Amino acid sequence: MSEADLLVDAFLQHVRIEKGLAAKTAQAYATDLAPFTRFLEGEQIEIDRVAGADLSRFLAHRSREGLGARSQARLLSALRGLFGYLVAEKHVRADPTELIDPPRAPKKLPVVLSRDEVLALLEAPDEETPRGLRDGAMLHTMYAAGLRVSELVGLTLGDVNLETGFVQAFGKGGKRRIVPLGAPARRRIERWRLEVRSRWAPDSSRALFVTHLGKPMTRQGFFALVRRYALQAGITKTISPHKLRHSFATHLLLGGADLRAVQTMLGHADITTTQVYTHVTGDHLSHVHGTYHPRG
Repeated sequence: MSEADLLVDAFLQHVRIEKGLAAKTAQAYATDLAPFTRFLEGEQIEIDRVAGADLSRFLAHRSREGLGARSQARLLSALRGLFGYLVAEKHVRADPTELIDPPRAPKKLPVVLSRDEVLALLEAPDEETPRGLRDGAMLHTMYAAGLRVSELVGLTLGDVNLETGFVQAFGKGGKRRIVPLGAPARRRIERWRLEVRSRWAPDSSRALFVTHLGKPMTRQGFFALVRRYALQAGITKTISPHKLRHSFATHLLLGGADLRAVQTMLGHADITTTQVYTHVTGDHLSHVHGTYHPRG
C-alpha cells in the first residue's frame, strides 16, 4: 500500500470517527478518492508533491472518463477535505486545491408545454363528473396562477376571492403573494364549490380542494392525476405539476409580460431565478426565426 493510500485511509478514519460523518458520506469520499491515489501511482507523484496543475490534470482525466460536472464538484470537495486534513496534520506544506475552481454544472432549462399541449391537458378532465370537475378546477387554477403544487393543495376557501379574481398563495417561508385568476379558472372553482365540494367536504374543512372522502388533496394525489391526464391528452413529454408553473411563466413572457411582474407572480425572491425563462423564450424565438424568416 502506497503512502497516499495510507494517508487517505487515515483521513477517512478521521472523518468517520472524529468528524462523525455518516457512513454513506465517508464511503462516497472513499469511492471518489480511490481513482486519485491510482492516478498518483501511475504518474509517480508523491502526495506531498502534488501541485494544482496535477489536480487539474487529474480532474481533466476523470472528465474524459465520463465524470459529469456535478460528480467532479463532489470529487473536488473530497480532495479539499483530504488536503485540509493533511495540512493540519503537517503531512503536506500547502493545500494544492486552493487555486482550483469547481466545475460549473450546466444549468438545465425548464421543460415547458406548448400552448396547445396545455390546452389539451386542461380539456382532458370530464367536467360532467364530480372528480373531473375538481380536477379541471385544480389544473386551471395551477396554470392560471403559476402556483407550486404545495401552494395549490394548501389553498383554503378564504384564499380565493372569485369576485375580484385573485388567489392568495403562501410560498416558501410562508411568504404571501396575491396572483390574478383568469375567468376560466374562476368559473370552474365556483362550479366545484357549489356542485361537488359542498357535498364532499365536512363543515369543519377549510381546504379548497378535497377528495371524495372529504380529506384535503395531497401533492402525491395531484401528481398522479396530472400524469393520468397528460397521457389521456397524448402529451409525450415527461410531465409533472411543476411543468405547468414553468409553462405559466414562459407563456406570459412570450405574450410580452414584464419580467418583474412574472417574478412577483411566481414569488421568486431573486429575479435571476425568473430570468431562466427568458432563455426558454429565446429558444422559441430562435426556432420561429429559423423556420419562417427568409434568411433564418
